[in-house]
Amino acid sequence: MLKEIIIAVQAYFKAHQFIQQHRLWKWIIIPGILYALLFAASMGFFLHTTSGVIEWLSLKTGLKTWLDKMQSTWLGFLFTLSSLGLLLIQMLFYFSFFKYFYLIVGSPVFVYLSEKTEAIINHQEYPFSLRQLGTDMWRGIRLAIRNALWQTVYLIALLILSIIPLFGLITPIIALFIEGYYYGFSMLDYSMGRHNKTMGESTYYIGTHKGLAIGNGLIFYIMHLLLFVGWVLAPAYAVVAATLALYPLHQTEAPTIYFPGKPPSEKNHSTS
Repeated sequence: MLKEIIIAVQAYFKAHQFIQQHRLWKWIIIPGILYALLFAASMGFFLHTTSGVIEWLSLKTGLKTWLDKMQSTWLGFLFTLSSLGLLLIQMLFYFSFFKYFYLIVGSPVFVYLSEKTEAIINHQEYPFSLRQLGTDMWRGIRLAIRNALWQTVYLIALLILSIIPLFGLITPIIALFIEGYYYGFSMLDYSMGRHNKTMGESTYYIGTHKGLAIGNGLIFYIMHLLLFVGWVLAPAYAVVAATLALYPLHQTEAPTIYFPGKPPSEKNHSTS
């Protein structure tokens, strides 16, 4: 898995060179600015509402009352650290819903950008098909909803566990890896769908190559630390990097995606 994470990280550097070389900036900047504005607005709303959630949980669980009775500085310190962990979990939880909303809204651009990247790699042009674009968009929307539901289950469990002292300190790290995996999953699936792989086949392949998804998603989140510039570049860079991670640049041809332990000609695999 570590090797695949490194490959995914390196793909971001290749994506930057690829975008510069082939002048894809118009597909990066315009949707990126829209994403950055929506992200800034959503985070502003989050910061105004998050403190109330922490206070409500501490009162409903009786934890605050118990700590007041104990009057322990050490327990109070642990509660403060757990509150910080809970705050980070809430941020990831909120960001998760925003992320999937943008994946749905931005699916036409993401689909086109992934296809454009592969066309350049293979030195060929794919004829534009409105029907195929619609099919790919619908697949992306379905996958976003599916991943959002699964991720919500995991994040709710972590949200509950985060109020436990000490354990709450590691839950943000676990949540970040879950977030990275599911975001990278969506980015990689654009290429899988274009090669007529079913969602079950895509789930199988990416599930056996979790490092590619986790690495892609983690760098996407890290880019947000660059503030507005990172917000603008992160979504489109993630798409191009995911495509490059699956289709490394070769002088002659791009490799075919094979499923581990299964012959390339096998089309119908069981879904998961």
